[in-house]
Amino acid sequence: MSETVRPRAEASVDVAAIRHNVALLSSAAARSGAATMVVVKAEGYGHGSVQVARAALSSGATWIGACTMDEALVLRDGGITARILCWLNMPGDDFGKAVGADIDVSAASLRELAAVHRAAEQTGRTARVHLKIDTGLSRNGCTEADWPELVDAAAKAATDGSLEVVAVWSHLANADVPDHPSLDAQAARLDAAYQRAVDAGLHPIRHLANSAATMTRPDLHYDLVRPGIAVYGLDPIDAPPSPFGLRPAMTFRTRAALVKRVAVGEGVSYGHEWTTPRETTIALLPVGYADGVPRRLGSRPSGVGGMRVLLAGKIRPVVGRVCMDQIMVDCGDDEVPDGAEAILFGPGEQGEPTAHDWAETLGTIHYEIVTGLRTGRVTRTVWDSDTGAGG
Repeated sequence: MSETVRPRAEASVDVAAIRHNVALLSSAAARSGAATMVVVKAEGYGHGSVQVARAALSSGATWIGACTMDEALVLRDGGITARILCWLNMPGDDFGKAVGADIDVSAASLRELAAVHRAAEQTGRTARVHLKIDTGLSRNGCTEADWPELVDAAAKAATDGSLEVVAVWSHLANADVPDHPSLDAQAARLDAAYQRAVDAGLHPIRHLANSAATMTRPDLHYDLVRPGIAVYGLDPIDAPPSPFGLRPAMTFRTRAALVKRVAVGEGVSYGHEWTTPRETTIALLPVGYADGVPRRLGSRPSGVGGMRVLLAGKIRPVVGRVCMDQIMVDCGDDEVPDGAEAILFGPGEQGEPTAHDWAETLGTIHYEIVTGLRTGRVTRTVWDSDTGAGG
């Protein structure tokens, strides 16, 4: 029997870790009496939206959140029957597709609300709407000045049964700093917006908490929490290992395509920013910035400060510039076989770098790392560490 050939570059996702994280988050929400919406936008933060949704719904979540209508429709097409909310819409979007697929939508303006109402009338179905108030992020959401008019229009549209106002909601700006004064200020604005909706005869729920607030601010759970990054095991507040008990779900791996001895004094990769200080073994890994390995992770001219990988069971430095499709690893005098596995980042359980480590080196956040892997170039595989299935 021939050996299974693994992909050139692979993002391996452990759904057992997803289930574990969702169980933690939904338990925290349940203690406050809140339900849990798991956010799977951007292809489940690079982990696979349908697979993550299925795992989440088996572990305590009852809602799924998507960013765009197209993302929500992919979930429906993938067999997800739970409540789904999508919230980022463009002028001219056909809300009839969402209404027809029983997807909740968000409205932050009279224009959006009118478009949703028209879609409900055209489809003959009740549209479920979450009215979004801007409480201090100055991003999506209705301004306080325009809020009364939006609420009154929604209340009027709801009288004929074509529109149901499900929720009043908003998004926190500084939840990763749990004691930041803006959190309480935003909650107060949400409460005022909610009261205006109640005064207009509506009976919505409220939701505000993202991952960080779900983990650290039970007073902001309201009726529904919306964890995103924490679902994937990446802590929005602390460096790994997460004190909340989160387990990173993604491992980014490849295999050595070529291993060879290189003489002393030879330049490595474009620009010769790194030169071999001794005769050494160089392993070629067939991944680069076209796959989602940032070019800035290449080694500095001194050879210090670049990325490291776990190759053939040992942490080793990447040397020279990151190329479009390749990186080079200094293996010293170790014998490393062609085809040896290399882990670029993972949970950290074997001492390998983590997505957080990459983010720290680059001065960014781990959200950008896991969503930055290039689907199509990098093969996503799903497995279950509880059962050993897949992957």
